[in-house]
Amino acid sequence: MPDTAVDNPTLADKFAAYAEAHIPGAGNLRVTHMNRIHGGASRETYSVDIAYEDATGPKVKGLILRRDPADSLIDTDRRVEFAAIRTAYGKANIPAPEALFLETDPGPLGAPFFVMGRIEGGTPLNPFRIEEVEPYRTEVGRDFFRHLGAIASLDIDGAPIADEIDTPEAGQCWKRELDHWASEIRTHAREPQPVAEAAIRYLAASPPPPAQKLALVHGDFRSGNFLHDGAGHICAVLDWEMAHIGDPYEDLAWATDLLWCASDQARAAGFIPWPEALAIWQEASGCTFDPQAFEWWSLFAHLKGLGIWISSARAFADGKNDDPILAWSGWFTHAAHELMLASRLAEKHGVKI
Repeated sequence: MPDTAVDNPTLADKFAAYAEAHIPGAGNLRVTHMNRIHGGASRETYSVDIAYEDATGPKVKGLILRRDPADSLIDTDRRVEFAAIRTAYGKANIPAPEALFLETDPGPLGAPFFVMGRIEGGTPLNPFRIEEVEPYRTEVGRDFFRHLGAIASLDIDGAPIADEIDTPEAGQCWKRELDHWASEIRTHAREPQPVAEAAIRYLAASPPPPAQKLALVHGDFRSGNFLHDGAGHICAVLDWEMAHIGDPYEDLAWATDLLWCASDQARAAGFIPWPEALAIWQEASGCTFDPQAFEWWSLFAHLKGLGIWISSARAFADGKNDDPILAWSGWFTHAAHELMLASRLAEKHGVKI
């Protein structure tokens, strides 16, 4: 009879064989628990417990398996995500997991995958219910902006991420990202996107200042993509699949996008007052806050969101991925970001909607 703690016995058996072959000295390795973690749709994510023996005796370890799906909400390179985690792991004020195995051959588990250590004792936070972190909202918010700044402060010269992705010129970060997301929207849109096209034209015609520094950009740093300990501290930063090298303002703008703090826009990211948040971020990142740069990147964040939601809706409609979060994203979050974009573009022309 299959172990009731394993919801995919076939995958568990294949994973046990792979892990035993790749953990030095491991023997009699077995998967004691494996369950699918839903909520993200860029890769299939599983929480896995293994037990094995080595020369020093019995061992148990908690892991996270990230396996490529047929299609996803975000089309990303697993090598880049793995390298980003390796770049951040062990660095001060960045609670990143340990990157363990990267496998590009689909043979062992039916699709490419990578494995990282599981950080224990954390709870995710619903980005649309930030108030649930009370009475520790302020403490979590301070950690949030401290970690965000710490990521931007990393030296990327010689870092694993620099070996896997191109480093743009400081004055071209904005164009590379705008071109990428404009292409995503135009490739995957199932109907005309006049608001997105208007935003693309506006952003292209009024570029931001060059990046103050080139940095590791997490790409999806926000409430919902971290674990907290229930006592005021963030214990894990998750979901590095959109990581790249670019302008730190991209992360700051996405982290504070109105979609994630619609219920409390007076606080940055819904956590703490804006002056305090920016002061923490500046100190941790080494950047100086520039309102002009932030304005461009915050408008871009709405467009980036549309690119993600449009791509997710297309994948679901084409039957390439049946995860319901893709359908929901193509409806609810698409509508929210489209309205934000339309309102801000109209205001720039003296019109309120």
